[in-house]
Amino acid sequence: MSKIETTKFKKASKEAIKNSKLQNTLTGVMAHFDHARTEAINEFGETNWNDLRERGKIIKTHTIQNLDQYLSEFASNVRKNKSIIHFADNASEVNNIVCEIVTTHKAQLIIKSKSMISEETGLNNALSDIGIETVETDLGEYIIQLADETPFHIIAPAMHKTKEDVSKLFQEKLGSKKISEIPELANFARKKLRNKFLNADIGITGANFLVADTGTIVLVTNEGNGRMCTTLPKVHIAIAGMEKVIPSINDLASFLHLLPRAATGQRLTSYVSLLNGPKASDSIEESEERHVIIVDNGRSKLLADPQLRESLNCIRCGACLNICPVYKAVGGHSYGWVYPGPIGAIVTPVMVGLNKATDLPNASSLCGACKDVCPVKINIPRMLLHLRSKIKEDPPKHNIPNLIEKFASELFWQLMKNQTRLSIAHTIGKIIQFPFVRNNTISKIPFPIFSTWTRTKNLMPIAKKSFHTLWESELKK
Repeated sequence: MSKIETTKFKKASKEAIKNSKLQNTLTGVMAHFDHARTEAINEFGETNWNDLRERGKIIKTHTIQNLDQYLSEFASNVRKNKSIIHFADNASEVNNIVCEIVTTHKAQLIIKSKSMISEETGLNNALSDIGIETVETDLGEYIIQLADETPFHIIAPAMHKTKEDVSKLFQEKLGSKKISEIPELANFARKKLRNKFLNADIGITGANFLVADTGTIVLVTNEGNGRMCTTLPKVHIAIAGMEKVIPSINDLASFLHLLPRAATGQRLTSYVSLLNGPKASDSIEESEERHVIIVDNGRSKLLADPQLRESLNCIRCGACLNICPVYKAVGGHSYGWVYPGPIGAIVTPVMVGLNKATDLPNASSLCGACKDVCPVKINIPRMLLHLRSKIKEDPPKHNIPNLIEKFASELFWQLMKNQTRLSIAHTIGKIIQFPFVRNNTISKIPFPIFSTWTRTKNLMPIAKKSFHTLWESELKK
């Protein structure tokens, strides 16, 4: 499994917030994604979009409830398509299966299309350990591989890198001259990767969907590298989480509308590849041998929990990341593992262990924006609350109770259940806040709890009149 640093969320978040360069990048890119998604939905029509979301939710919920049936059907049809099916319980099994295939074929060079699940299993490191050169061919993944980093975002792994960063990286790692424009950087990478495509022994990809009734692997990409990885090498290996299966080829149309609009604001991605078996004798396309690896690696834990099962409906569009105020402030690397943002805050604690990721379910304001934008209507806030409850019921031993927070919660409870106390506190609060109010906002309070909040955010002042006072005055009219 790839390196897990989920226990460092708070420290990493503070560093990200202080990084002005990263903050500028997050502001610009997140705004672009959100605007593009909104425009695509407006073009499609709000009513049509909501109907499509509901259909997507129904299909995914039904599939997850009958997952064993559809996985069995998919496996049967993969075999009929003359491909080889494998099932892996954990990351180690995935890596062992791939390494065995690589060793059997005496492969030396492997090209990869973007695959979050291979990041999840730490596949590149496993291949490197047996002396195999593995090259990421998605431009974003290629950049972060050169930088020896993990993906920053599900659909835009190198979005935190500026063109100046990439130019410097290419100079240091690939010996390029100084390049100042993005098209030139892309062209330089294309030339570097061309020989890798032509000489690769094996191609590895993920899968966006697995179609049960046809045994089809569906790849949805915006770069041609996905097709190069599945056609040029003699052997193609597709690795996918077991939740990627959908019942039928007819269901696929719904998701081909939902995924690109929610992810990047496109009507359709540049390339949609439907892969069945290895190439026929009269075909010049497709690999000669195809393997499909279906992965559990903690997903059965999500499946077994009725409160968290819904998270397996996720189609990895990244819309919840793009809208989340926490992700937009701290970025992807702060989460410490492969899956960041709101959906990552649910699946990561279950997959790596709740005691290793106790901060993640709390990395949310529970504003509900993630639920509003999710193309399959996943109720992320409800599941975050469920995980928070589990942490409180059985707190990890390394969690030291925050006494100030505990005191503040108890004080809040005592005030809220007594109108007289609340009125007194309201009056005292207005007096205490007076020196700190500037232009109807509070930017700095030196007292504990509030000082932490106002270090990175402004605080609204206490209202001159309480809601209770306003309500009583309305009743008297």
